Amino acid sequence: MITREELNGVWHDLKGRLQERWGDLTDNELTQAKGNMNQLVGVIERKTGAARREIETFIGDVVHSGSSTVNRAAEAVQQYAGQAQERVQEYASAASSAMYDGYENVAHRVEEGYEQAATCVRQHPMESMLVTFGTGLLAGVMVSLMLRRN
Repeated sequence: MITREELNGVWHDLKGRLQERWGDLTDNELTQAKGNMNQLVGVIERKTGAARREIETFIGDVVHSGSSTVNRAAEAVQQYAGQAQERVQEYASAASSAMYDGYENVAHRVEEGYEQAATCVRQHPMESMLVTFGTGLLAGVMVSLMLRRN
């Protein structure tokens, strides 16, 4: 027996196929029986005079072919999702590698700058001390001025 979920899952296709097979069926009659197999078969029997077994076989064939179509579509979607995930991982790996290279480059430049500053201080200790003192003095004056305004 066909379950309510199976019937609802392929309802639009089933409704179209029933109307193709038995043209006397109206949308209202089919919609009233939606989801209830016994009611659907009863409506078709009364309206068309077809045998119950013939109707059930036809509906079963439509539902099962619809289910296999849905399963094939689901498998295709799953396959495409897997391929998309692989591509995202490839791009993420490439981006991560590029970021790591960028961080490495920045770290190298900072290290070079530190070494240059250390060399400069060793070669010119007095000038370095005067620049540091002047910078501190200037910063103190600016902070003092800003505090007075507030």
